[in-house]
Amino acid sequence: MKRIVLSILVDNTAGVLSRVAGLFSRRGYNIDSLTVGETQNPAISRMTVLAQGDDQILEQIRKQLQKLEDVIEIIELVPGESVTRELILVKVNVAQKDRQAVISIADIFRAKIVDVAMESLMIELTGNQDKINAFINLLEPYSIKELVRTGITGLPRGSGDIADYIDD
Repeated sequence: MKRIVLSILVDNTAGVLSRVAGLFSRRGYNIDSLTVGETQNPAISRMTVLAQGDDQILEQIRKQLQKLEDVIEIIELVPGESVTRELILVKVNVAQKDRQAVISIADIFRAKIVDVAMESLMIELTGNQDKINAFINLLEPYSIKELVRTGITGLPRGSGDIADYIDD
């Protein structure tokens, strides 16, 4: 199975997220990660979708998305030609004797301690999925209490901008 990251420019209108997600569910495709936010143009939102499948399924996803009325442009975020990131917050159960070890792990990954309690630390980390997964693996021996991931977001590298994709 291959994975694909699509950056989808859509009209910033009510129901567009539902229509895109509905397209996936109607066809039995899974969305592995989904982030949505307004762009510098308030009339346009950017959805970043991570999906997996064989070549035929991934091509079908692209074609079906392009048919949606709200979709302006679909840009594939190819590794090496784009920058993708994810944010996590993780709350770790930490006994006093282990606190410095967890802080050292956070420092190595350039993570931030954003909350300190008597028996836990909350840590924020931004990075690519490999970095995030490696960080989580190192924290597992310390008993992760809670974890949340934002999902992937990204942009193509280079000097292009949103105007390159919009017809005037």
